[in-house]
Amino acid sequence: MTRLAITGHRGLPGDTEQLIDAALREEIADTTDLLGVSCLADGADSLFAQAVLDHGGELVVIVPAARYRDGLPEDHHPVYDALITRASDIVRLDHVESTSQSHMDASLIMLERADRLIAVWDGKPARGYGGTADIVEAAKDRELPVCVIWPPGARRD
Repeated sequence: MTRLAITGHRGLPGDTEQLIDAALREEIADTTDLLGVSCLADGADSLFAQAVLDHGGELVVIVPAARYRDGLPEDHHPVYDALITRASDIVRLDHVESTSQSHMDASLIMLERADRLIAVWDGKPARGYGGTADIVEAAKDRELPVCVIWPPGARRD
C-alpha cells in the first residue's frame, strides 16, 4: 500500500484550484493500492482527498481539534462533511480549539502514517506556525520524501 499525506495552501483562487486538482490527479494516476491521509482543510487537503477517493483509494482523516470544522470557511463545511463520511478511518486529536499547535500536531501525525508527503506549496515561508513550509521541513527532518506541486500559473492571494 502506498501511503501519501498532503499539506498545502488554503484559500486558493478558483483557477489555481483547477490547476492544483489536475496536478494532484496526475501525481497519483499510476499509484495502485493508495491510502491518502488528510486533515480535509479547504484547498489542497480536500482536493487531494477527493482525488484519492475518485482514484479508488482509501482516505484517513486526521481531525486536529474538536472545533476544527468550526474554524474552516462556512462554504467549505459541505465538502468537509461529504469527505469525512467517506473516510475509512478518522483520527481525532484531543485538542478542543483549532489552533496552530493543533494543526501542527495533526500534520506530524499525518507524517507518521505516510510513506511520502505531497506538498502543494509555492516555496515561500509559512505565514504562521504549522503552515505548509513547516510541514515540508518536518518531513525532510524525518527523511520522508516530499513531492512539491505548484504548477505554472498557480498563485496565492
